[in-house]
Order: sequence, then C-alpha cells, then structure tokens
Amino acid sequence: MERLVERIIVVSRWALVPFYLGLIAALFTLMAAFMRELHAAVTNAMSYSEHQAIVKVLSMVDLTLMAGLVVIVIFSGYENMVSRIDPGGPRNWPAWLTTVDFGGLKKKLFASMAAISGVTMLKALMALEESVSERQLYWLVVINMVFLLGYLMMAVADWFAARARGMKDGD
Repeated sequence: MERLVERIIVVSRWALVPFYLGLIAALFTLMAAFMRELHAAVTNAMSYSEHQAIVKVLSMVDLTLMAGLVVIVIFSGYENMVSRIDPGGPRNWPAWLTTVDFGGLKKKLFASMAAISGVTMLKALMALEESVSERQLYWLVVINMVFLLGYLMMAVADWFAARARGMKDGD
C-alpha cells in the first residue's frame, strides 16, 4: 500500500504540466502586448513628447522583464518539479537551462520582481503630474523596498548557509 501511495505521489507531479503549458500561452499574451506597445511607439514616435516616449519604452521594458520571469519559472519549475530536461538538446539552449535549482530560482524571481517593481515605480514617477497620486507612489516605493529587502535577506541567508557548509566540510 505504501509503495502505491508513493507511486501516486511521484506520478502526480505530471499534473503540473498543464500549468507550465498555460504559462507558455501567457508568454505569448505578453508578446502580443509587447508588439502592441512597440507598434504604438513606432507609429506615433514623431508625435510623442520625450516624457511619453520614455513611458512607452518603460512599458516595453516591464513586459520584457515579466516575460523573462515567466521563462525562468517555466524552465526551472519544470526541471525541478516534473522532469529533467535533456542537456544534450539543441546547442542554442541557454547555459543555465539545467542548472537553476530552487535557491537560484528564488534569487532570479526576487531580482526579476524587484526590477519589475522598479520599472513600475519609474513609470509612476513619470506620470506623477498626470495621474499618479502621492499615496500610489508611496505604496510603489514600499513594495519595491519589500522586494529589495527580501532579496537582501535571502542573500544573507544563503551566505550564512554557504559558510556553515564550508565550516562543516572543513572539519
């Protein structure tokens, strides 16, 4: 009975595959939004003020960072939770494809979220006079600081863990 339960638990990881396929569909949604922003930026470039052009570019940077975050989650989540990806695959695969563990995933996720939050804050600063309230800006700064603080705490914890492993290995 125990082996059957364990087998069911191990096989159940394949239930995550539809989630990763859904993230791939979401990636294409982000690409469509990016293409829409790019088209608007190119076709209206001559009529944009410097301010409008910067906000448009920041929107595209935001979408790009988000797409990168989705790709990281797809690759490392599938690799860590479902099945190993064959490293002998096509040569144009990224070097990190089969080397991102949960610690690396956490770092990449926090760094991406902090970057996305920072870009969102920059966009809000650019629109401060037009449509963003001081309260909204306050919360954007707080959220960005939370991401940065979380990233810093994770880095410190990793540093302590590495030192502890080094001391343990040195004994």
